[in-house]
Amino acid sequence: MTRFPSRLNRLPLLAASALLVLTMAHAHADAPGPVRHNVINFSAAATEELTQDWMTVTLHAQRDGTHAADVQRALRETMDAALAEARKLAQGQDGMRVRTGSFNVHPRYSNQGRIAGWYGTAQLVLEGTDSPRIAQAVGKLSALQVGQVTYGLSRQLREQQEAALTGEAIRQFRQRATQLARDFGFKGYTLGEVAVSSTDPGFESRPVMMAMRAKSAEMAADAPLPVEPGKGVLSVTVSGQIVLTP
Repeated sequence: MTRFPSRLNRLPLLAASALLVLTMAHAHADAPGPVRHNVINFSAAATEELTQDWMTVTLHAQRDGTHAADVQRALRETMDAALAEARKLAQGQDGMRVRTGSFNVHPRYSNQGRIAGWYGTAQLVLEGTDSPRIAQAVGKLSALQVGQVTYGLSRQLREQQEAALTGEAIRQFRQRATQLARDFGFKGYTLGEVAVSSTDPGFESRPVMMAMRAKSAEMAADAPLPVEPGKGVLSVTVSGQIVLTP
């Protein structure tokens, strides 16, 4: 009579089989991939210095009072009047946009930790590519103060310049690849992995002192804001690898 191994007797055999499968899978995962020969990694970049064409001016109003509702009402009246004037100045002009910023009312505490009053601030933002018109508009909004002036690149100019610089960087990459193949004694090359990236010009904001906005005997009530856009460098880099071919 033939005896079949019990379930208990089969356990070592099953464990040994599982261990063999796991060992083979681990060995396969750790196996090194094929070594690629005649591979060169390098990069090429194209840069251009650009004049900032996008101007952003942040104006603000500040009010104090005994009651929060009074401070909020005063801020709202001031901003409504300024917003209506700014919209009128920007009407029909593609180079100037108007939008509101933050609107906050906070308590002011005494030395004893009690609420002694309230203060609030509200922002109005003028931005666009028409810097002279924006500067004139700032001069007419006499009820507001200038908090900050920033410069940058408009989306249209950035995309246009990035497209041109990308084409130039690719041309330089291919030209250098051809030269490297020749220098190493090869007839040509094939492309491997390639990446294209651009760098932010990093234009800095330019704070404007409140004193510039204060009206004085030497400054007319509607004097435009002094403006002078700066420059920044926009760069596009193509980096990757080529495989030299005999």
